[in-house]
Amino acid sequence: MSIPRATRVERLVGRLLKKTGLTLSVAESCTGGLIGDRLTDVPGSSEYFVGGVIAYSNEVKTRVLGVREPTLTKWGAVSEPTVREMAAGVRRKFATQVGVAVSGIAGPGGGTGAKPVGLVYICVTTAERVMVERHLFRGGRRSVKEQSAEAALWLCHRVLGEIS
Repeated sequence: MSIPRATRVERLVGRLLKKTGLTLSVAESCTGGLIGDRLTDVPGSSEYFVGGVIAYSNEVKTRVLGVREPTLTKWGAVSEPTVREMAAGVRRKFATQVGVAVSGIAGPGGGTGAKPVGLVYICVTTAERVMVERHLFRGGRRSVKEQSAEAALWLCHRVLGEIS
């Protein structure tokens, strides 16, 4: 028997957001909307989840989220500086207190020696805090996306736990 998704970490995140009165927005690249999907699986999530951007292309990262072109040129889309700018940009765009961003290489192609398939950067930012994690996930494309969404939600939980 499988556990309904909304009984997992997204429910814990929702409780912390309600407790703190904070709102959240997401900027997703390799997860393609999975984080927003999981957050909105929780009944009542409209109290704290404002919205998100699926910034799959660099053009959307720059035009919609305000990621600087020099950042993308120097570091690439899958990098700590890029997810920092994505998270800050989505917070500004949606006027939320918490911004979550993820960018990675889900595979099966697109990897290099320096940036292999499964490499994912996740950032959670508030006015006072910026936390970034680097992960190297294994498995197929769907698995990398799901692991990335799960890790992003746990990082969000950690940041919110420090605030509450």
